[in-house]
Order: sequence, then C-alpha cells, then structure tokens
Amino acid sequence: MEASKMLLFSSIPTTKISTNNFNHSLRRPTTRSHVGLKIKNMAKEGSDTNISITEKAAIAGGLISSPVIAWSLYTLKTTGCGLPPGPGGSIGALEGISYLVVVGIVGWSLYTKTKTGSGLPNGPFGLLGAVEGLSYLALVAIVVVFGLQYFQQGYIPGPLPADQCFG
Repeated sequence: MEASKMLLFSSIPTTKISTNNFNHSLRRPTTRSHVGLKIKNMAKEGSDTNISITEKAAIAGGLISSPVIAWSLYTLKTTGCGLPPGPGGSIGALEGISYLVVVGIVGWSLYTKTKTGSGLPNGPFGLLGAVEGLSYLALVAIVVVFGLQYFQQGYIPGPLPADQCFG
C-alpha cells in the first residue's frame, strides 16, 4: 500500500526536459526503493494424475460414442432407419448405449454446471473437456436429425427392430 502511495504522490522531475528525448520526463526517479513482490502460481499443473474412474469411463465412452452416433444419424437421415442390428444385435446395442452415454455426459455436465458454476474439468490432455463438447454437439445433431426424420417420414424409429426397419 505504501509503495502505491509513493508512486502516486512522488514528484516527477520536469526541469530536465530535453527536446531530443521526449519520454525523459516520464522516467521514474532513481532515488526510490523498489518493493519486491512475490508472484505465486495459482493454476493447476497440466498433467493431473488424480483422475477418477468416472472421468476415465466418461472419456472412453464419449470417444467411442461420438463416431457411433455420427454414423447412426447419417444412416437415419439417408435410409430412414437407424443402424442395422448386426451380429447378435451388437451394433444396435452399441448404438443404443452410445445415445445413453451422450445423454449421461450432458446430464453430468449440466449438474456440475449448476453446482460449481463451470462445466466438467478438462481431464488429462483436455480429453474430458473435448468429450463434453462433442456430447453437446451430438445432442444438438440428435435433436435436428430426429426432428427432420419426424417431419419428413412421420415417425422416429424405435429402439427395437420393427416392421418399418429391419423387421
């Protein structure tokens, strides 16, 4: 506090104004003592090693779910049906689980946002933040493609194979 008062109320010598150096009058006087300030780093380290199992599962699930949903939405838009069931229903199951993972990540993000005021942490290498962003993007794409499907075809295919698709 004292240093700021000294700076504000110190006189700047104006008698030595020279025409060849305009900024000379703006220089600090050399008789003043400098106050040493310590700057402390308040940011977290870039590599956070304390990642929970929930964050690991969200990263893995989100990185797998995003391309599956993109494939599913593309198939829905071009054929009017979702992904085929696949061998033993595995592709259809992966599709359904992917939709649930995206809704879960968005729900977790919204819950965290209401409790802390910010979204999910970035996680290692920013992957959890990227998965969060991809999940919101996928949710918007889901709403758009499902809306288009409903208005153009008159229905949204159900989670199980029906007469309209793969029945």
